[in-house]
Amino acid sequence: MIARRQHRSSHAADTDDAPATGMVLGVTADAGCADALRRLGAAAGVEVQLARRPPDVADWQRSALVVVGADLARAVSAAGLPRRAELVVVTDDPQDGSVWQLAVALGAEQVAVLPDADAWLADRLAATADAPARACVVGVVGGCGGAGASVLASALAVTAAEAGRRVLLVDLDPVGGGLDLALGVDTVPGLRWPDLSGVRGRLPSVSVHEALPRLDELAVLSFGRAEPVDVPPAAVEAVLRSASRSHDLVVVDLPRAGEDRLVAAAARDLQQLLVVVPSRLRAAAAGAQVTERWRARAPRAGVVVRRPAGCRLAARAVADAVQLPLALEMRDEPGVDALLDRGQPPALRMSGPLRRACEQWLAGHLPASSSAA
Repeated sequence: MIARRQHRSSHAADTDDAPATGMVLGVTADAGCADALRRLGAAAGVEVQLARRPPDVADWQRSALVVVGADLARAVSAAGLPRRAELVVVTDDPQDGSVWQLAVALGAEQVAVLPDADAWLADRLAATADAPARACVVGVVGGCGGAGASVLASALAVTAAEAGRRVLLVDLDPVGGGLDLALGVDTVPGLRWPDLSGVRGRLPSVSVHEALPRLDELAVLSFGRAEPVDVPPAAVEAVLRSASRSHDLVVVDLPRAGEDRLVAAAARDLQQLLVVVPSRLRAAAAGAQVTERWRARAPRAGVVVRRPAGCRLAARAVADAVQLPLALEMRDEPGVDALLDRGQPPALRMSGPLRRACEQWLAGHLPASSSAA
C-alpha cells in the first residue's frame, strides 16, 4: 500500500485522503469509467484515487499518473492546469473526435479506448507501483553433469534469505527434479511454472513473492511434479523483471544443455553468471564448452571451482581451462546429498565450506544497505 498524504484535498471527493506521490489519480464523474478504473487498479495492484471534478494543482502534479475520463476532459482542459507527463485520457467512444482533440490539448501520452485497451491500461497502472530494478540477478550453471550447480544455487538463496534478504530462487531446468523438492517446499501451496506459463508483459512486482511457495524470505519458483510444460520465453522475462523490482537477490538455476529459448530469455536479465566446475580434467574440458555457449550472452561470468576430496588440479588451472575469472573456490561438503534427500536446505552448517563460499560471494555482490521492501 502506498502512503497517503496527511491533509485532505477539497477535490478528491471519493476518498478521505488526497492523492499522494506515487498514486494514480482518476478524474471522472462517470460511474462506469470510475468502476473500470477501480477494477483495473485492483488487477494491477495499484490504488486509484478518484476525483469527480478537476483537481487542484498540487494533486495534479504530485500524482504518478493521472487518468482523465472523457466526461471531464473538457473541464480539465479549461481548468488551466500546467502540462504534465504521465497523463492518459480514457473513453468508451472511439468515434468522438472531440476526445482526441482534448487529449492533444492536455498533452496526453495516450487515449485508451475501453474496454479494448483494458490490458494496456492495467499494465500502465502497474508501472506506477513498480520500483526500479534493484535485485542482483545471478545465474548458476553446471560446467558438467553432477557439478553441483543446483546445490550452489539453493545454498546462495538460503544463505541470503537467512541474512534477512528477500530472495527468489528460480528453477529453469524442467527435467532437473525440482528445486522445491530439494528445499522441502514441494507440498507448500503456491504457484509453479505451469501456472505462470501464460504470463506476458508486466507483473505487479509485489505479487510474485507472495504467490510462490516460501521458506520465510525465500520464495521458490519450480516446475513441480507434473508433466513438464513448455514455458515461453516471454513468461521467463516477465517473472525475472518483476522479481528484480521486489527482491534483493534472484538466483536462477540454469539447465546445462538444451532449453535454448529459456536460456536466452533468462540471460537478458542476468547480472552475473557462475559456472560450477569440479577440479577434474574432463570436467574442466566440459566446462570450457559450456562457457563458450554462454560467452556472448553473459559477459560478466566467473567459474566456481569445487574441489572433491583427492583432486589435485589447481583452481587457477581450471579457471584458465574454461577461460573465466575465478569467482569462488570451495571444498566439497560432506552430507549435502543426504540433506537434500531429506528435503532440507543446503548451507545449514554455519562453518561448512558451502556456507562460507556463499557468504563470501554475497558479501561482494549484495550491498550492505540492501533491504527487502
